[in-house]
Amino acid sequence: MDKRYYLSLIIGIVLCSAAPLWLYYLSIDQSTIEAERKTVYHFEKVPGPIQPIPRKMEIDTRWVSLGKALFITPLLSKNNTISCSSCHLIDFGGDDGFPVSTGINNAKGVRNSPTVLNSSFSFRQFWDGRASSLSEQISGPVHNPVEMGSSWAEIIRKLKSDSYFNKSFRALDPQGVTRENIVKAITIFEESLITPNAPIDRYLLGDSNALTEQQQRGLIHFTNHGCTTCHQGVNIGGNMYQKLGRINTIPEILVEDLGKYELTKQEQDRNVFKVPSLRNVADTSPYFHNGAVDNLPQAVRIMASSQLGRDLPEDEIEDIVALLHAFSSKVIEVQ
Repeated sequence: MDKRYYLSLIIGIVLCSAAPLWLYYLSIDQSTIEAERKTVYHFEKVPGPIQPIPRKMEIDTRWVSLGKALFITPLLSKNNTISCSSCHLIDFGGDDGFPVSTGINNAKGVRNSPTVLNSSFSFRQFWDGRASSLSEQISGPVHNPVEMGSSWAEIIRKLKSDSYFNKSFRALDPQGVTRENIVKAITIFEESLITPNAPIDRYLLGDSNALTEQQQRGLIHFTNHGCTTCHQGVNIGGNMYQKLGRINTIPEILVEDLGKYELTKQEQDRNVFKVPSLRNVADTSPYFHNGAVDNLPQAVRIMASSQLGRDLPEDEIEDIVALLHAFSSKVIEVQ
């Protein structure tokens, strides 16, 4: 036998042994592969503590569309009356504008609804940071008896019975409606809810006219007084814990909720909360964990005193409030 025989024999063995692997790759639905792509933000670094929101991102728009439908459907609640969008109004700051939110059967929550906008840039979720990610956060409202009061089994049953959702899930994943796919869709939709191109972002990226003179003075005060110690980064907050009343006592209207202490029962966590993002803060009143303060000037006075030990003059408060309005922008339209 010549060398060509042995060569063809070896090639045949290799191809046969590799056949299962070839067949496996050929059998994979391409949409399933694409759906596994992670959302990618194109960050732009600038000098200073505050960073601009990315102007570009790569995201799976098919899962965004499905996630949006899930976000607005009341089928996620036990009695089909409450949706995610009931407490998170995308076009109005990402919250609901009330001190605390109303769930099924008119039940009242105990904490102010945080904005869902730019929440993917926060290091943890909820006021006490009990969820480490957006995907982990989703189960909270679903099961909370004063929010949606439902269960995954009940939600899956209802979504499978809905022709739109049943078809839409199967188009993206052969397994169809599952807890994992529901969480994935809502998570990806929430990852799309970013608000770039606010005046502060344009200013940081080189447009010297993006902020008014008063807002520029406000930025100087905001930085020099130490506000950026906690409110910095892309989300101008949302990336650390801090004790409310770090230097001076806090008003009585804010003392009842003990924050992270309610979870850990550790004394060092008393009155400790996740620092909230100041993105779109002018559109998300009322303020603080219980929504006890309904205006920005008073919120600034409280924070300056309790966190910085400063009694700011009114003109500086007005400048800082003007700056806070420059933190607002609209959700980017996903292409």
